[in-house]
Amino acid sequence: MEWLNVTAEQGLGGLFLASFLAATVLPGGSEAVLWGFLKMHPEQASTAIFLATLGNTAGGMTSWACGRYLPRWQRLDQLPHMHHLQRWGSPALLLSWLPLLGDALCVAAGWLRLNWLACCLFMAAGKFARYWVVAQAV
Repeated sequence: MEWLNVTAEQGLGGLFLASFLAATVLPGGSEAVLWGFLKMHPEQASTAIFLATLGNTAGGMTSWACGRYLPRWQRLDQLPHMHHLQRWGSPALLLSWLPLLGDALCVAAGWLRLNWLACCLFMAAGKFARYWVVAQAV
């Protein structure tokens, strides 16, 4: 278990990276990384939540950019629930933290050319709320 003995700075860097990667199409659970980090360094809760939110939002915006630059001829308009995203717009990205669905929402929002700043803000709000709940459970 010696490998678990990391400094707060090392752990925060790993948390940011895990959060970023978990928000892309790569599988991963950044909640478990946050929970584990907070068990070892509870005094770093605010910084950890901030960095996890920042990393996860950056990963979500990377997915948004991938969708934004997909050619319009791609048949994404046939995806299930696309009409919901068209109807609700960027506020739907409050749900971007959900497994599988969140990644698809981010890509679809980019493909629909939804405003990047509004998408980023709603995405960050949803992801922050999720990490805050995880931190409260520690």
